[in-house]
Amino acid sequence: MDVNKVLYISQKISPYLVEDPLSVFGRMLPQSIQESGIEVRTFMPRYGCINERRNQLHEVIRLSGLNIVIDDTDHPLIIKVATLQPSRMQVYFIDNDDYFLRHSADGLETETLFADNDERSIFFVRGVIETARKLRWVPSVIHCTGWISTLAPMYIRKVYGDDPTFANAKIVFSLYDDPFDGTFDDRMVEKLKMEGFKDEDLKALTGVPVDYEALNRLAIDYADAIAVSSENVRPALIEYARQSGKPMLEYPGAQDYVDAYREFYISL
Repeated sequence: MDVNKVLYISQKISPYLVEDPLSVFGRMLPQSIQESGIEVRTFMPRYGCINERRNQLHEVIRLSGLNIVIDDTDHPLIIKVATLQPSRMQVYFIDNDDYFLRHSADGLETETLFADNDERSIFFVRGVIETARKLRWVPSVIHCTGWISTLAPMYIRKVYGDDPTFANAKIVFSLYDDPFDGTFDDRMVEKLKMEGFKDEDLKALTGVPVDYEALNRLAIDYADAIAVSSENVRPALIEYARQSGKPMLEYPGAQDYVDAYREFYISL
């Protein structure tokens, strides 16, 4: 496989958020892959705590303006972009007043307004996909990291599978140690059915609480390959990934992992 473009769908990227293992991974992997000669685009939510002036975010008018309907309610999609220096890597931000607050919060919206996380995840994933289509930027690999990206493999394969933007892309899902407590809205499966999904599409979420493990199992079901991207991933998820029989990158360590991911992409 000739890998020339990689699309990253990330939950966190530093320095836009406080450094932790997930946000550092969200920056360093795509930045290093770009430096190796592969073109990248990376997406994350525009959380309310991100200082737009300091980080030089600006709205991309030609990409904004789409309304995404979730549970019979319209939500305007706003796209912003910034350029990370000195790598000059472009980072796209998915923004919306309903899901991502415009003022600083005590914590991320995903933590302080947990009840909205089912719709927030749907909005983010659909926003990324629609923006990638508008960019007419055709990736070889789509790499999803963080629970907020877990719906992306299913949407890409079941809703956008025939779209030339995604038809030939390989989807990699990273298993990461970023769990949340609790479960999503009891109506999440119902909301996804309103998006056009059927019972057989949602087996991983049907009849069980929509919790962290259920969402990760759903992503594994629709991804083409799995990467173990942190040291302390829940053993049950690693076993589920192994049982799927899909290509799997074992944890390559916290340092000097770029070559391992690049070779994994090529192997697909």
